[in-house]
Amino acid sequence: MFITLEGGDGSGKSTQAELLEAWLTERGSTVVRTREPGGTEFGVEVREIVLHSRGHISPRAEALLYAADRAQHIATKVRPALERGEVVVQDRYLDSSVAYQGAGRVLDATEVRQLSLWAAEGLLPDVTILLDLDEDVARARLDGANKRFDRLEAEKGEFHARVRAAFLELAEAEPERFLVVDAARPAAEIAEVIRARVEELLVRRSQ
Repeated sequence: MFITLEGGDGSGKSTQAELLEAWLTERGSTVVRTREPGGTEFGVEVREIVLHSRGHISPRAEALLYAADRAQHIATKVRPALERGEVVVQDRYLDSSVAYQGAGRVLDATEVRQLSLWAAEGLLPDVTILLDLDEDVARARLDGANKRFDRLEAEKGEFHARVRAAFLELAEAEPERFLVVDAARPAAEIAEVIRARVEELLVRRSQ
């Protein structure tokens, strides 16, 4: 099973990925927890460029860098794990590219999606968890963490509002794949909602 977590910066994806990994492992699943960008050695280098480069990166160059990371990541880490029968829990995937580079950078969302699907050879998740959170609340969370903002986190509120709207549009277009969760809820409650959806899929597959 291929599970992805999406949402704006500060929505709690890493926390929920960790909780889901622990729960699946307790159930006896072999779990590969990973992220984009940065899930491979090559990806770590790409992540440093796209998130921490001090120079200007054009929107199309940024989209291509994410696609390059995705192609390597899917080919060398995700597909092999799925072929072994393992569960992949991934922080960000192609929906992030559509939201951030498509809506955020104002590129053509359809072209960005097609680029990502080409890079990933058409692989789509079995379920995508969208942690939806108001951009102002998310920014307050990031401010409270006293962390150094990366290039995307440092964008203005208007950018993050476009990204959030794009995520919600994607979820509305594919309700069978997406589970939208209010990320303002307590982490434990969110985890329960996610587990219920994943449990449903696991039971369905075992029948």
